[in-house]
Amino acid sequence: MRTLQELDEVMAKPSPALIAFMQELQGDIMLLGVGGKMGPSLAKLAMNAIAAAGVNKTVYGVSRFSEPGLKDELQALGVQTIACDLLDDQALQELPEVRNVIYMAGTKFGTTGKEHFTWTMNAYLPGRVAEKFRDSRIVVFSTGNVYPFTPVAYGGAHEGVAPAPVGEYGQSCLGRERVFEHFSHKNGTPVLIYRLNYAIDLRYGVLLEIAKSIRDGRAIDLSMGHFNCIWQGDANEIALRSLDAAQSPANFLNVTGPETISVKYAAQQLGLRLGIEPVFKGEESSTALLSNASKNMQLHGYPRVSLLQMFDWVAEWVQHGGATINKPTHFQEREGKF
Repeated sequence: MRTLQELDEVMAKPSPALIAFMQELQGDIMLLGVGGKMGPSLAKLAMNAIAAAGVNKTVYGVSRFSEPGLKDELQALGVQTIACDLLDDQALQELPEVRNVIYMAGTKFGTTGKEHFTWTMNAYLPGRVAEKFRDSRIVVFSTGNVYPFTPVAYGGAHEGVAPAPVGEYGQSCLGRERVFEHFSHKNGTPVLIYRLNYAIDLRYGVLLEIAKSIRDGRAIDLSMGHFNCIWQGDANEIALRSLDAAQSPANFLNVTGPETISVKYAAQQLGLRLGIEPVFKGEESSTALLSNASKNMQLHGYPRVSLLQMFDWVAEWVQHGGATINKPTHFQEREGKF
C-alpha cells in the first residue's frame, strides 16, 4: 500500500463475519466522536458492511468536525453527520435516539496542564451520555492504560486484573469506565467497555513511530521495551461486533493483537525491510503496559491482519513517503504523563 485510497479500501473492507452481523443487528448506529483518529475509518467500514449485507440502516456520525473536509467526506459516503459539541448539554439532548451507540469521545494528549478538561471529557461527559442513551446499547472506547504495568513474562493483564492506572489520563479513563458501569447498573443499559491498545494505521501508530526513527537515524528508547498492537481495520470491526457483547452489568473486553511484541524485535524487523540498522538507547524493563486479549479472540477470532503484514505495510509506506498524521502514541511513557 502506497496511497490513501489503497489504505482506505483495505481498512474499510468488511469481513464475511461482519456482514453477517449487520444482517442480524437491530437498529441504527451512532458514532459519538467520529472525528477522532479511528472514527472516520470505522464509519466507512460500517457503511460498507451495511451495503454488503443488503440492509437498511442509518449510521450517524457525531463530532465537532474541526477537521476541514471530514464532514463532507463522510456525508458523501452516506453517513448522516451531526455537528455537536457533546459538552453542550442541550445539543446532546437533541441528538436522535438510536439503538446502537459507539462512544469514542475523550481526550489524552495535552492532559498535563489541562487535567481539569481531561477529567471533564473522560469522566463527567460519560454520565451525561449514559443518561441520554439509557435505552441504547453502548460500546465504550477505553484503554489498556487503566491496567498496572505487568511483568513481560505474565502475558499481559486480562480483564480480571484490578485496574491501577499510572497518571491522570489513565485515572480519568477508569473514571469513564466506572461512570458507564454505574449507569449500566442503574438503568439496565447494556454496556461493553472496549479496552484498546494500540491500533495501527499506516499514518500513525507505534510501528510508524519506530520505522520513522529508524529512517531518520534516531535512537529508539527501550525503556518501555514491549507493547501490543492490532491493525485498525480489525479493531474497528471488533468495535462494531462488540455491540452484541454489551451487557448489564457492564462487560469488559481487551482489544489488541495476540503477541507481546518486543520493541527491539519490531525495530529489527522494520530495519530489515528499510535496509537500515536501528539504533537503540536505554534498557528494557521487566514490566510493561500489556493486555491479554484472549477473551476477544474467543469471541471474534484472531485478527485478519498479522504482525508481519503490518511490518511489511508500514515499511513500504515509510519508504515511499506515505502521508502521516502528527499524533504520536507516546508508547514509551512510563509515568502516565501525556
